[in-house]
Amino acid sequence: MAAPSTILVADDDRAIRTVLSQALGRLGYDVRTTGTAASLWSWLEQGQGDLVITDVVMPDENGLDMLPRIKRARPDLRVVVMSAQNTLLTAVKATERGAFEYLPKPFDLKELINVVERALTTPRTADGGAAPNDMEGDERLPLIGRSPAMQEIYRIMARLMATDLTVMIAGESGTGKELVARALHDYGKRRAGPFVAINMAAIPRELIESELFGHERGAFTGATQRSTGRFEQAQGGTLFLDEIGDMPMEAQTRLLRVLQEGEYTTVGGRTPIRADVRIIAATHRDLRHHIRQGLFREDLFYRLNVVPIKLPALRDRLEDVPALVSHFLGQASREGLPLKSLSKAALDQLSNHNWPGNVRELENLVRRLAALYSQEVISADVIAEELKDLPASPSEEAGPRRNETLGEAVERHLRDHFDAHADGLPAPGLYDRVLAEVERPLLSLSLAATRGNQIKAAQLLGINRNTLRKKLRELDIQVVRGVK
Repeated sequence: MAAPSTILVADDDRAIRTVLSQALGRLGYDVRTTGTAASLWSWLEQGQGDLVITDVVMPDENGLDMLPRIKRARPDLRVVVMSAQNTLLTAVKATERGAFEYLPKPFDLKELINVVERALTTPRTADGGAAPNDMEGDERLPLIGRSPAMQEIYRIMARLMATDLTVMIAGESGTGKELVARALHDYGKRRAGPFVAINMAAIPRELIESELFGHERGAFTGATQRSTGRFEQAQGGTLFLDEIGDMPMEAQTRLLRVLQEGEYTTVGGRTPIRADVRIIAATHRDLRHHIRQGLFREDLFYRLNVVPIKLPALRDRLEDVPALVSHFLGQASREGLPLKSLSKAALDQLSNHNWPGNVRELENLVRRLAALYSQEVISADVIAEELKDLPASPSEEAGPRRNETLGEAVERHLRDHFDAHADGLPAPGLYDRVLAEVERPLLSLSLAATRGNQIKAAQLLGINRNTLRKKLRELDIQVVRGVK
């Protein structure tokens, strides 16, 4: 009978050592516990242990600093890192220094047991661990929040840092999608390369292909010289495609080709260019709904959605509001605004608000508080006054409302185009973009209702058959006869 696996536990909290010793001991493991890094290292030098579970902050040494030494001395030994410093950078450091898994405190005991079992039974292939990254200190956090929802985001991001996998970030406007994209770049393997962002909702439809892929001189009227596109600008780095749901169909087709073949041509060009970029896309829309409406290519969705990250709305992590407020107040002070603080009652009010505009709305409010109010400690009365005229429920992707007219539904939908921009002004060309969004489902539904009969569909719509054919070509709508 094989001897039981030996698990070495290092944590300066006696209660945690006791809980882990009892829980893992009941499962038949041989558990040895210590409150110091020195004792742990002594055991490791003696060749003891089949698995290590270590805290980060210990009285004599930081557990993260031990990881490289452990990997050099015992390359096959797996290490599980626990920490109450529940930040993205802690998760990233643990992962890139070779930890098998990172668990934030307080941890779920069942989850820890599952991690232990995986660590002891999973075949030992290359266990991750990118080259150490010269990161800045924990004071410069790219993301704020220690809620369970954010902890899961951190763990997913930490696993992605050493990869080039394509990522799709979903979440309501104002949840921090670009912050996540920048963090994946800044702490990832392409951090030495450029980070290039493009917002599909902010560029006229007819210019998107040129913006993405560049164009040659004479490619179209006004193209007086060669222009580089965002793919070329991002070579060796990361290309962030924000609001991918607003990309027109013809550009979607070209993007799909790049993802499939790894190369592209400029508008008007013939020579293929190799695309050495990591793609990160983001959207606040329901792309599966767009696929059903014929507004987004299903094959492109699956190419982009290799690793999905769903960012929580602020109303789903209200426990992070105090930390966010503190961060934004400090940021405002560093930018020259007076240093403020909030009373407990004021913080409680902010922590009970729904925040339909998410973190961006909270940040704007905090900056307003710092700029406009003379008192050093902001009171609950001030917060009540500021919140009274704000919407109390989320407005995005809310779906149809009872007794709502088509005009009201369209107006509500159009607000997305304006709310996505801080200055309230979308890019020129909004009229054509909105018409295309309305025309596509209208034509698709009319063709479905007439089983693909274009003559009947044109009569139903009250337009000429040639006009219908032209619009079907422009919108790349496929006609299937006999199907309803």
